[in-house]
Amino acid sequence: MARIRGIILFIQFSITVAITVMFMYIFRNHTHKVIKVWMKFQMYVLGIKLEIEGKLDESCDMVIMNHQSLLDIIVIEYIHSRDLAWVAKKEIADLFFFGHIIKAPRMISVDRENKAGIIHLLKEAKDRLDKGRPIAMFPEGTRSDGTKMSSFKPGAKMIANKYNLKVQPIILFNTRNIVDSKSLKATPGIVKVTFLEPVQASKDSTWFEDTEIKMKEVFSKEYKSYVS
Repeated sequence: MARIRGIILFIQFSITVAITVMFMYIFRNHTHKVIKVWMKFQMYVLGIKLEIEGKLDESCDMVIMNHQSLLDIIVIEYIHSRDLAWVAKKEIADLFFFGHIIKAPRMISVDRENKAGIIHLLKEAKDRLDKGRPIAMFPEGTRSDGTKMSSFKPGAKMIANKYNLKVQPIILFNTRNIVDSKSLKATPGIVKVTFLEPVQASKDSTWFEDTEIKMKEVFSKEYKSYVS
């Protein structure tokens, strides 16, 4: 049943992505509103319920979270009211058709194989911040298997330190069990979202390393209670 739902989800997702991208190009000054409508629709169709712990601080100019599933982005976009600028791999932006979901709303794509990629990332991040858009990143750099968090890459740290940002760490749990795009499986369920206290980035502190430890501790504790 989960596989059938996953296939239906993929078909639905493909169709609604096309419609969403079309509307974002038509209404270039209202792309965020278009995205919000799409995300609300996805939450409804997927049958997602949220369990919230902690408090979202929308004054932060960066949010970082663990990454397990496409559902991570849907959930955060659904919760957050500001126009987030997501950082994605260039490979995603270069995808035929689906890549426009990055290009149309002016998200940030980065080429991790190019040495000049970090310069481009910092420049693009500054542009979005100047436009009042918080930066949203997965510091792990790629999806985990849902049982533990991977080591953090330095990109988020460099941006936050460079522009002296206030960062809110977020832990998402159970998203991979609900939507696993690799195996094309989907099932309704509860996503737990834990908001940790915001942290002020500083070149003279170990805030990033401390945050990684804290996020992993929170995720590990939640995972242990889930499987026990």
